Amino acid sequence: MSEATDGSLTVVNICGEAGVSRASYYRSPVAPVIKDILAAPDIRRPDVEELRSEITRLRKAERKLRQDHAADVRDLRATGAAYANQIQVLALRNAELEAENTALRGRLHDRTENVSVLPTQH
Repeated sequence: MSEATDGSLTVVNICGEAGVSRASYYRSPVAPVIKDILAAPDIRRPDVEELRSEITRLRKAERKLRQDHAADVRDLRATGAAYANQIQVLALRNAELEAENTALRGRLHDRTENVSVLPTQH
C-alpha cells in the first residue's frame, strides 16, 4: 500500500516512498540494481513492507554509525588535549631544568681556581 505516491513502480515513486531525493537515489550503489529490477517484470519484487523494513534497518544502522563516529571523534579530541597538556608540562619542566643548568654553570664559573669545568657532552 502506497502512502506518498500512486503506487506505481517508478524511480520517482520509490524515492517518494523512501523519503529520499532522486539525487541521493542516483548516487546510491543500489540504483543500478533497482533499475534492473524495474526493467525485468518477471523478477520477484519486494513488497512495500519489505522495503520499509529495510529502510528502517538502514536508518538505524546509519544512526549507529554516526553515534560511533561521534564517540570516536570525542575520544580523539580528548586524547589530543591530554597530549597537548603533557607537552606543555614537559616544556615547562625543560625550561626549569635549563634555567637551573645555566645557574649551576654560572656558579662553577665564579668559583676559585681549584675547580675545573669539565667539557660538556652533546
